[in-house]
Amino acid sequence: MELDTELKLSINLEETPNGEDRLVIRVEGEACELRLTPHQARRVATELILTVNRAEVRSNLRKSQNYTRNAGARDNGRMREVFAK
Repeated sequence: MELDTELKLSINLEETPNGEDRLVIRVEGEACELRLTPHQARRVATELILTVNRAEVRSNLRKSQNYTRNAGARDNGRMREVFAK
């Protein structure tokens, strides 16, 4: 998975010497890796999804508020024009 032109992430499933599965997340080109049990990986994935959803809701609310403010400003101008005549 490529996050940007310089940062690449690899996600693999590996088996430990005692036969347990581990999900390994590596940042390629860096000495950085995260080894998770399937349960831990599921929890991380859930938290990631929840956080992304919150970010999207916040972004949509900001856009909606900006749209409402801009639309309200335009409508107020029109209403003033009508009553001024």
